[in-house]
Amino acid sequence: MTEDGRPVEDWIARYARSHQHPVNRFCHTLGIPLIVVSLVMALAAPAVDGLWQFALALFIGGWVLQFIGHWFEGKPPEFFSDWRFLFVGLRWWLAKVRGRA
Repeated sequence: MTEDGRPVEDWIARYARSHQHPVNRFCHTLGIPLIVVSLVMALAAPAVDGLWQFALALFIGGWVLQFIGHWFEGKPPEFFSDWRFLFVGLRWWLAKVRGRA
């Protein structure tokens, strides 16, 4: 249950409804982990020379994939209406990997 009283499954279901086009689903399947990995790498970047450039490239590439997917979907990203969907995308990806989305 989230703080607004909606079960996490409801958030994931809404997210999934706005990600029906196969190209959009594919772009998000690749883009979401690229963004997550880039953020983890960015945390390590101060300790590793030149890592920030690779992290930045992954971050930009991941977001480009997200917006390409939404172009095919014909709908804006859910986080345009509610910023919390930035985190729901990761939950959707984890559910997808587990065969639940």
